[in-house]
Amino acid sequence: MKRILVTGAAGQIGTELTSSLVARFGPGGILATDVRDPASWASECPAEQLDCLDLDALRDTVTRFGATAIHHLAAILSVTAEADPVRAYRINMNGLVNVLQVAAECGCRVFVPSSIAAFGPGTPRDPAPQSTLQRPTTMYGVTKVAGELLCDYYHSRFGVDARGLRFPGLISYAAPPGGGTTDYAVEIFHAALRDGRYTCFLRADTRMDMMYMPDAIRAVIEVMEAPPDRLTHRNAFNITAMQFTPAELATEIRAHVPGFRIGYDPDPLRQSIADSWPSRLDDSEAREQWGWRHEYELPDMVADMFRGLNAQRAPRAAVSAGR
Repeated sequence: MKRILVTGAAGQIGTELTSSLVARFGPGGILATDVRDPASWASECPAEQLDCLDLDALRDTVTRFGATAIHHLAAILSVTAEADPVRAYRINMNGLVNVLQVAAECGCRVFVPSSIAAFGPGTPRDPAPQSTLQRPTTMYGVTKVAGELLCDYYHSRFGVDARGLRFPGLISYAAPPGGGTTDYAVEIFHAALRDGRYTCFLRADTRMDMMYMPDAIRAVIEVMEAPPDRLTHRNAFNITAMQFTPAELATEIRAHVPGFRIGYDPDPLRQSIADSWPSRLDDSEAREQWGWRHEYELPDMVADMFRGLNAQRAPRAAVSAGR
């Protein structure tokens, strides 16, 4: 029986991944953990507070739960990491080393997300190959490259079945943005419904690689269930879905919110980070090795975002009307 421990379960990916794992394997097979107290976030399965920097606590939790796999999502994202790079390095690297060490001791399979941020301005932009120059210019990117190498090391040295994906920007209505460079693509939907306008922190023509969260969650599950003998790379597979600019996203939003207006006030830090990343990833090896296929294109994603957000807003509106 699979027993999966999720770290960072209260985050943007963790929220939806935990829900999907519960639906697939049942609540008894999943343990959601986060550095935050479970009383502050909702979970569909047993949940505990856990700091991955505490090696003994991590080992005890994995052993007590009888985990067969760890989905390690706890990390500091790109923009937040630049505000305190030393803290970001400590959390992103020491937390991962602890997870890999415990996995080696306990025989757990590991999933670790990487990112398009693992590339830098010297990487071919369109598309970025699976294997290419990786010289990121952010602390988040540095920790992602180092994390990919650590996963490979623990696989070759200790036999840990560590797998991962290089995600593009991720878009979701289920959880708020987590401090990333692509957060505008989530914020814009909330602003459209609330205010009918949005001021974007990137230039109108900034083309970025993006993915809707349901595709990302499905990719995690699929790569973890792929036969090991089919995986040449094992971790850090490029995956992609759609590419668009803020201006193109705004045009699609107007199909649902007529009169929506967008303005632009580029933030130097976030714009420089976006400009350093490829505009598209080459995911041909993921397609060949484990059958990856995305489902959501821009129009599908926008329509489903509004469906989900309107469903969230309906209960609040009903409560307000009843007061």
